Amino acid sequence: MPESTPKTPSKYQRLLTNTAVFTVGKLLSKLLMFFMIGLYTACMTEAEFGTAELITNMANLLIPLACVGISEGIFRSAAAKDGDKEAFFTNGLLVYGVGSVVFLCLSPLLGFIPRFEGSVWLIAAYVVVANLHTVVSQYLCAIGRTKLFAGQGILNTALVIGFNILFLPVLDFGVTGYVAAVILADLVTTVFLILFTRLWRAVKPRSISKQTIVTMLKFCLPLVPTTIFWWITGVSDRYMVDVMCSPEMNGLYTAAYKIPNLLIYAIAIFDSAWKLSVSAEEDPEACAAFYSKVWRVYTTLAFLGGGCLILGSRVLAGLLFAGDFVEAWVYIPTLTFATVFTALCTFLGSVYFASKRTVGSMLTALAGAVLNVVLNLLLIPPFGAMGASVATFASYFAVCILRLVTGRRLIPFKGEWGRLIVNTALMGALTVIVTFSERNVQYMLLMYGAAAGVFVLMLAFNARAILELLRNAKGLLRGR
Repeated sequence: MPESTPKTPSKYQRLLTNTAVFTVGKLLSKLLMFFMIGLYTACMTEAEFGTAELITNMANLLIPLACVGISEGIFRSAAAKDGDKEAFFTNGLLVYGVGSVVFLCLSPLLGFIPRFEGSVWLIAAYVVVANLHTVVSQYLCAIGRTKLFAGQGILNTALVIGFNILFLPVLDFGVTGYVAAVILADLVTTVFLILFTRLWRAVKPRSISKQTIVTMLKFCLPLVPTTIFWWITGVSDRYMVDVMCSPEMNGLYTAAYKIPNLLIYAIAIFDSAWKLSVSAEEDPEACAAFYSKVWRVYTTLAFLGGGCLILGSRVLAGLLFAGDFVEAWVYIPTLTFATVFTALCTFLGSVYFASKRTVGSMLTALAGAVLNVVLNLLLIPPFGAMGASVATFASYFAVCILRLVTGRRLIPFKGEWGRLIVNTALMGALTVIVTFSERNVQYMLLMYGAAAGVFVLMLAFNARAILELLRNAKGLLRGR
């Protein structure tokens, strides 16, 4: 009797498998880092914590600028079914090297910014090392080394935690120790990846081609301003709160961001698996159906996850923040609401990524950045950090609507506007109720009872999508 041919996993099974692999690696890593908030808030003052975050945020802004976002070009090119993967890596590595040299030559200009005086070397090292780590890890992920990609995330996190424990409570290096811990962790992880995979064998100098470089740059260059605009929308408010209010308020506001970051961690996990899947999808009709099914599940999980964080915002702040940082809880509901739409924007951004129309991603991000700056200027002076959180929500909401309208012209998937509107209204009510729940014990209990009722309504409204998700997941696991 002839042997049966193994069934090829469906795209849904591959997506589920890759998501599971990244979840094991990335979620564990992110959760460990999440619980480090207590150490940061115990070892640094509000002003020091705010300054450390401003330094790392500036470095994250400069990362795509320094190497023109070439890691995205490497990932998209190497993840496709055709093409010479080693050639893409080699050419991308060349762009990284040239970009890093140019950046290092220009980095002393950062010293003219008062807030970064004395920290230029930290920012420069952070950018160069982080870019190399991203180039190497993204290439390995794109060629199918997903388990290694997830594992190196755990290693990187363990190193960050170890260096933080050494530099903060033991050596008391403060802001410098906070940033240096990330730099050294990225460096050690990158060296490990190179040695473990003998990655130098993938470097083929003879494959260097102007045409290949130009093709990759056409894809990734629009993503550079996109990243800048996205940074303006998500981070510029912290600089504006720091200048227009105080470093102490910025420290509280920055700490509040750490709770919604749980959603960001989940987004990052799924985004890696999702991009692998859509990069390999070539049939337009199948791609639209794929997007429709995943969009329904994605929005359901984003809203319900955000609702859980909003309900638990006060408790999480009490458990994770030290001292006066607990007062930051009041910003968490609105920032979580904003983060839900960050998640939706990220998913919709993959439409431009998959169709190689990255200019659309850039233009929608530009609209969000402009709106964010205008609203920050209007709302921060009278309302402080709460005004900044409202401006952040409004900006992400606007970008989501723009991307849903324009993205469906590229890939005509079902947007399910009705579900989006109802979920948004319910989460908006939940956010307002929890934010204004603090007066006295009786009033707080009443408000939290109302909030729980709204969340139950949200669960009931999404019950059908949840059951469908569970049935599909069971079927995929059984098929697997």
